[in-house]
Formats: sequence, structure tokens, C-alpha cells
Amino acid sequence: MLDIEDLQINFDTRRGQVKAVQGISLRVERGEILGLVGESGAGKSTVGSAVMGLLDIGGRVTSGRILFEGENLLVKSSEAMRKMRGRRIGMIFQDPMTALNPVLSIADQMIGTIRLAFGLNRSEALEQAVKWLDRMSLPDPATRIHHYPHEFSGGQRQRIVIALALCGKPDLVIADEPTTALDVSVQAQILDLIRSLVRENNIGVILITHNMGVVSEVTDNIAIMRHGKLVETGPTRNVLMAPETAYAKMLIGSVPPSDKRLNRLPVPDSQGNLVHSTVEDPRPFDGRDMILQCDRLSVTYYAGGKLFTKGTPIRAVKDTSFGIPKGHSLGLVGESGSGKSTCARAIVGLNPLSGGSVRYREHILSNMSERKRRPLRSAIQMIFQDPYSSINKRMKIFDIIAEPIRFYGFADSKSAVLNRVTTLIERVGLSYDALQRYPHQFSGGQRQRIAIARTLACQPKMIVCDEPTSALDVSVQAQILNLIKDLQDEFGLTLLFISHDLPVVRQMCDEIAVLKDGQIVEMAPAGEIFESPRHEYTKHLINLMPRIY
Repeated sequence: MLDIEDLQINFDTRRGQVKAVQGISLRVERGEILGLVGESGAGKSTVGSAVMGLLDIGGRVTSGRILFEGENLLVKSSEAMRKMRGRRIGMIFQDPMTALNPVLSIADQMIGTIRLAFGLNRSEALEQAVKWLDRMSLPDPATRIHHYPHEFSGGQRQRIVIALALCGKPDLVIADEPTTALDVSVQAQILDLIRSLVRENNIGVILITHNMGVVSEVTDNIAIMRHGKLVETGPTRNVLMAPETAYAKMLIGSVPPSDKRLNRLPVPDSQGNLVHSTVEDPRPFDGRDMILQCDRLSVTYYAGGKLFTKGTPIRAVKDTSFGIPKGHSLGLVGESGSGKSTCARAIVGLNPLSGGSVRYREHILSNMSERKRRPLRSAIQMIFQDPYSSINKRMKIFDIIAEPIRFYGFADSKSAVLNRVTTLIERVGLSYDALQRYPHQFSGGQRQRIAIARTLACQPKMIVCDEPTSALDVSVQAQILNLIKDLQDEFGLTLLFISHDLPVVRQMCDEIAVLKDGQIVEMAPAGEIFESPRHEYTKHLINLMPRIY
């Protein structure tokens, strides 16, 4: 159905021409799922954008052909491509906040696509849209379809983006990291749905992902890219079980194991060979020095409110209690919408409490006014999931890191600020030259390092990590996780680590709390959670975890 022949894509930049894709040839048959994998910057998403006719400004195809059912898409007009998108070729984008229109309700966005594809009236299209959201396991779809994108969690928004791409029933689907923001339960449902659509409708799928477990679970064939070139292709099982190239071996070997905890994750050395670490046991919690204590924590917010009404109350967190000893790490896991991020934001003071208390050492933060709490804000800091939206895009890296140093008065002169910033940027693995550049000039992994440096500039005692590596490929993820572990050992940091990636949580956390519908259903040492879970919901999550053959 899709035949990409010797595709080359260049981008014109101020520093010259960049060869983003260099002579790629791929083939996708009907009824086939092709996994396109590789590190950030490999050219995976660029290939998908070229098929859709949506290359970024400055990008152009310099040679090759993209044949879709025998027709060369590269010679089609913009109007002809517009008519094909959604109906013939659909795309699931990675970032739901940029893929969804923030000023239109979900109903308005889906209805337009369905009506254009099938010629239905508005009420018929609305009925179909609700059914699609129901297939995505979105709660109360008939009501929530009239809400706006900002009223959903990140995982829920991603499910809406997937429904939007599939509701036109396209023949070819390009899925660009479709499950990055999803927990294992919803991820399994989405992957089952994609597999069923492939079987029922005989469609083709290109699955662009850095999750090797997902590739193992769902794809028929795999193509590994690096620096715009194909490194290795073949049947998925063959490549994953017996990779032939050194790069493929490195990529597969960087996946965090779920059956043991390593001192540090494997990372490549200067020659590209994996450096392995020893197995270690998590440290048992010591309740004598609790740095953070949450007691019957509750958070309620309101959705669908109008100008003079609050809307429908939603209890995101319900009477949740837990504590973290100094220098230890607690993992918080659960499905999308379970209250993980809401809990984290309540701890750092970004969400108001509706009940309970948050205690940091001897300070009850939940009872403090903003003026009294301000001196303590530096002690508890947060690393957000998306570093690009959590740091100021208009500021140079030096000013991004220097801002909290100046604000909290951690340095008394310009030279002291410079020395401190230089030390921090080098500590997170970036060079001094990075300080005079802007966030958009860095990769996702580099931006996350910058966000970590800014966090460390506040001299925190505790860091809340909210999905800090979910958007990163496996090799960069391993580097960032090792960096966080190094910093924890060096500075004696206490961590609350939130993730839907269970193997990552096992590597990073001493204890794990499983959150469901805003309540903790099980809390135990990490090894015990994985090897002998007690609660049925925990068993459900462990069983759904993708595994490489």
C-alpha cells in the first residue's frame, strides 16, 4: 500500500543545509504494522510528516518517491493532499496540546472530521464521536465530549487525539509516539484497538516509537533509523532477539529491565558499547526521618463550569496518606486520571487542597499563606514532563538557570552567579557554550538536562519528578535516569517519582504506591510490588506491562 523509495529530505537553516533523511526505502503492506524506531533526531517523525505532506518550514524532499496505492504523493497539489488527510491517511501526533484546538470543544473537533469523511449530519456525527471516545475508555464520553482540551489529563488528551485520527477510518495510519503519555492499562487498550483495526479493516500502520516493549508487542516488522539512515530492518522478533548491528544492540540493551533493579542503567561508552551495572536492592524505608508527610490529602476541581457556576465537582485525590524518609525515593504509579500529577502539584503548592494536610519537616505547608510559604518553595522543586513548556523559551539558558539563584539570593555577585550556573550546567552533562543559546536549539533530552539544572539551582532537599523521561528515547532516558540517581546520591535528595513506565519506576524507587481513582490501593517495597503484588489492580498493571520477547 505504501512504498517509500530512496527518500531524501533536507532542511535549509541559517547554518546551511541539514540532511534529515538520507535515502530511506520502506514498504508497508495492508494488514501490516511497521515499527519505525530510533533515537531523537534520527528522522523518524520527518518521514511520517513527509508522507502526510506536512514537513516543517524549510524542509523539502530532494529525491525519491512516496507511492500510496501507486500514486506519488509528492506530486499532488496541496488541495489534493488536504482531501486525503483524515480520510485516506490519518496521523496520531505525539503532543496532544498542539494537535488539539484549545478554543474548540472535543465535539466540534471530532464532528468536523467525521462529517467530512462520511457526509453525516451533526447529530449522527456526534453519536459516532461519542462511540469513538467510549472505545478509547474515556469516562462519561457523552458528557465530556463537550469539554475543552485543558479540562482533560495528559493521557486523556492523547486518547482524544487517537480517536480524532481514527474516526475517519483511514487506510493508512501514521502513529507518532501514540502511547507516550499513556499508562500501561490504557496503552494496552489502544494497542489492542490498533491491532483490531488492522485486522478488521485491512489497513496499514507506521508506528513511530522509542518504546521497544510496544514495538515487541504490536509490530510485524521493524526499521531502525540513526542520523537519517536505515541501520537495520527485518521481522520484529528476529531483530529484537538477534540484532546484527552494534547500534541496534545498544538501543535494545538500554531498555530498563522489569525483573531486577540495577545500580545504574546501561549506557553506551565513547565507542558505542554498552556499559553494564551491577544488580542492587532498594533501600528499606526508615520512618524515623520523614521529610514529607501527606495526611488524608484530598483535591477537588470543577469541570464544565460557566461564568458564574463552578461546574461538576471531580474528586481527583481522596484521603490519600503517605510519607517519604530523607534521601529515599517513592514511586507513584497508576492509570491516567488516577490523580498522580494532581497529588504532585498539590504537594508543591500548585493545586489547592480541599482536605488533609502536607507537612514538610516541621512545617504544615497546607496551612501556610503564600507569603510564609515562599521561603520554603526552594526546598521542594518539581521536574515537569515537558521541559519545553516548563522553561521560558525567550530566555537564554544562562538566565533560565540564574533566575532562581538571584531570586533566592544564593549568590551575592555576578561572578558568583556565573560560577554557580557554570557548575550546574556542567554537572548535568552540558558544555559552557550552551549558556548563550535558547531552548529551541536543543534536543528533548538536552532540554530536560537544562530543566534539571534549573531545579538544582534552587538548592532543593526534595524533588517531585512528574514523568521526567516519558518523551525521551531509551538511550537518552537511561542517561537522564542515571543523572538523577547520581544527583540523589551526591546531594542526599528525596524523590517523589511519578511515571506510568513500570520498569523505570522499579529502577528509580525504593517503595511504590499504586494509585487508583485518587486513592492508594497498595504501597510496598519496589521488588515486592513486582514479584508478589497483593491488590488485583496492581496485578492488572504488572500483567499489562509490555515486554521484549
